[in-house]
Amino acid sequence: MIKKLVIGTRASKLALWQANYVAGRIKDHYPEVEVVLKNIVTTGDKVLDVPLAKIGGKGLFTKELEKELLSGEIDLAVHSLKDMPTELPAGLALGVISERTDIGDALVSIKYTSINSLPCGARIGTSSLRRKAQLLNYRPDLVVQDLRGNIDTRLAKLANTEFDAIVLAVAGLKRLKWEQYITQVLPEDICLPAVGQGALAIEIRTDDQAVLSVIDFLHHRPTALAVAAERAFLSELEGGCQVPIGVHSHLDDGVLHISAVILSVDGRQRLAASISGQPRDSVVMGRKLARQMYDNGGREILASLREGEGKGHE
Repeated sequence: MIKKLVIGTRASKLALWQANYVAGRIKDHYPEVEVVLKNIVTTGDKVLDVPLAKIGGKGLFTKELEKELLSGEIDLAVHSLKDMPTELPAGLALGVISERTDIGDALVSIKYTSINSLPCGARIGTSSLRRKAQLLNYRPDLVVQDLRGNIDTRLAKLANTEFDAIVLAVAGLKRLKWEQYITQVLPEDICLPAVGQGALAIEIRTDDQAVLSVIDFLHHRPTALAVAAERAFLSELEGGCQVPIGVHSHLDDGVLHISAVILSVDGRQRLAASISGQPRDSVVMGRKLARQMYDNGGREILASLREGEGKGHE
């Protein structure tokens, strides 16, 4: 049995909550194992004055943790699954996917009670192209502006009236016990979540069976099946974290259902589709839905997005 585990984590309040949650579960299960955290600063944490979509590349919140994992400085890394690229570096694997909690996006506002009550021209803050595109599709009159920083930083900017509302992940707010700030959980027909939203991923070295044997009890197979479909969908479309794609897969009475949207950044184009089938075929289903949507209009939307990226468009 391993005597000591070093967990790599980002230093934000939410990341530390996630790492401490995993550490606590391990300690409860294996009291004899010493568990320590190592804070690691990622590119996404350093560059806060530039929209995520303009920084470029994938793994903005994971690369530095993965380097330490590959070098043996840490034994495992805890991530929000929605931050994980669909392709991992050679030698690394997602050892555990935790049970998913809330998958939705929350509208947070001091003045207004819902997205429908926001006045014309209201300023909305978000760092996500996915949220931006879906908000503009539903309410093209809104002014969606980039908002970076940790959750508490974003809430402070809302309190300082820089925005009429902001959009954050429900799971993050609840994990930090800030659910009182949730004004409205946006319905999925308005805003589908990011791939893997609400689940934690524990990344390990592929050949590290000793670590896997310690953390395996945290793995939640129904969640893993569902997010495998979502990640397969995104991978088939070659989309990174900053692409206007929303997708949610869930199990209901033994049937796996996947719903997805592909949008232009301005929200004017929106393609939606869904598919259902057997959970054992989750990856095949995700890829199949992606190909169907790609052939039915997704190709043009994604091509215009990539052309915009080449011109420096957000």
